[in-house]
Amino acid sequence: MTDEAGLEALCDASDVEEDTPVRAELRGEAYAVFLVEGRFYVTQDLCTHGPGSLSEGFVEGSEIECPFHQGKFDIRTGAPAAAPCTEPLRTWPAQVVDGKVCIDPAKGRRAA
Repeated sequence: MTDEAGLEALCDASDVEEDTPVRAELRGEAYAVFLVEGRFYVTQDLCTHGPGSLSEGFVEGSEIECPFHQGKFDIRTGAPAAAPCTEPLRTWPAQVVDGKVCIDPAKGRRAA
């Protein structure tokens, strides 16, 4: 059984499609919500290299390309995947609860 304490909804799961991220806001923070091979992933929306919004980027497989400078990140881990990105993204474990993609905002982490 999943402990749902601390989970907050970001968006409807039905709004997120493969290859089309969704930008969601929660308490003034922006998140990018992805669907990769049937699984939901959540990262910070702002690129760690510049002012690009990752939810406006190009998804290829499990990578997101920033629209600002074409650097890439692994959606699943937040790890940088192509220059000029060197700093990992924050990511949050995502769960679907009652048709909503949810996270616990306190459980964000960065790839090692």
